[in-house]
Amino acid sequence: MFHMLVLFCFCDGLFGYSVSVMEGDSVTLNTDLTETHKDDNILWKYGAENSLIAEIDRDKQIFSTSDDVPDGRFRDRLKLDHESGSLTITNTTTEHTGDYQLEISGVKLTSRTFSVSVYARLPVPVISRDCSSSSSSSSCSLVCSSVLNVEYQDKNTYSCVLNNPISNQTTH
Repeated sequence: MFHMLVLFCFCDGLFGYSVSVMEGDSVTLNTDLTETHKDDNILWKYGAENSLIAEIDRDKQIFSTSDDVPDGRFRDRLKLDHESGSLTITNTTTEHTGDYQLEISGVKLTSRTFSVSVYARLPVPVISRDCSSSSSSSSCSLVCSSVLNVEYQDKNTYSCVLNNPISNQTTH
């Protein structure tokens, strides 16, 4: 499981986090709290619509996730840590890419944004030979199954690399 975490700053002084994960992995969005207090209310919202996907209200003993928001993409995938308020999304798909807003109200108000990018797993690229012949000559070239070209390494060695920002697949 590989996660890439980058801290970024919004112009209004609020900090956010950029998280990258591979499809099928889990990602945990941390509140950075070791435990919530009696007066703490924690809300997790998703997307431009700010759909409520998880909530902790210690005073009212509410610990809930809304798995069916907005279109069922979170069904059976949200886990809420009752102590820290951190949210885990399990078995991620590219549909989980987007912005997640954390709001903690209590003694002080805290807001944080997590920009999550979920990347599809890459297939292993295939190198094949493409031969064409005409009446005067015949020639062959190597073709990579991806959109990238085959790279010449050294004597009769070629490689084809398929990559995204957090992983790659190579065939020699």
